Amino acid sequence: QVQLVESGGGLVQPGGSLRLSCAASGWMSNIYGMGWYRRGPGNERELVAIITSGGRTNYADSVKGRFTISRDNAKNTVSLQMDSLKPEDTSVYFCYAVSSGVPYWGKGTLVTVSS
Repeated sequence: QVQLVESGGGLVQPGGSLRLSCAASGWMSNIYGMGWYRRGPGNERELVAIITSGGRTNYADSVKGRFTISRDNAKNTVSLQMDSLKPEDTSVYFCYAVSSGVPYWGKGTLVTVSS
């Protein structure tokens, strides 16, 4: 059974940093895209950052220059380094992966940015 397990969420002060990690377990092949979404103000999931197996990245405008996504193709892991965090970054962050055209989601990890 394929699972995506996130770690690294928590409470941080504005201006601080957190690193989220996600590991895929179970049999997955041809993982093209891996990335992170977060719950938006209308409870929808909004893209934060995504990275392809070839290393191409795409970021939401709101996080460009502050967040950095990376992945290890051999280990099927993806990480999100979040710097200069703002209160509006507070949300539940979900790991995402597409394997052989099938999307998978993690259960989410809470990031709270507050003083």
